[in-house]
Amino acid sequence: MKKSVFNGVEIWESSGNVFADLGLPDAEKLKIKSGLVIEIMNAIDRLGLTQQEAARRMGITQPKVSDMMRGDFSNISERKLMDCLNRLGYDIEIKVKPAVEAVGHLTLAVA
Repeated sequence: MKKSVFNGVEIWESSGNVFADLGLPDAEKLKIKSGLVIEIMNAIDRLGLTQQEAARRMGITQPKVSDMMRGDFSNISERKLMDCLNRLGYDIEIKVKPAVEAVGHLTLAVA
């Protein structure tokens, strides 16, 4: 992160991943999961589903839907989130390519 000072106030430029900026472990995975949850929330809203209806459609419990809506997705795997999106009418495409750096990165692109 890049630091600058403006009118005596320290300003830190984001890396583009708030989880990494906070120093959390598995920051890339958390960013992917949060992006998937945002798409799930958008789909639920677009479809006009209640949490109970969304839970039935996604094959999870209503409390898990409630947890997601509150930003707690720690107990749901990336794979299960992708399955939820499939059940809400989304196609998911996974693209694998050689990395530019020695270690690759995870990214989520939403169309």
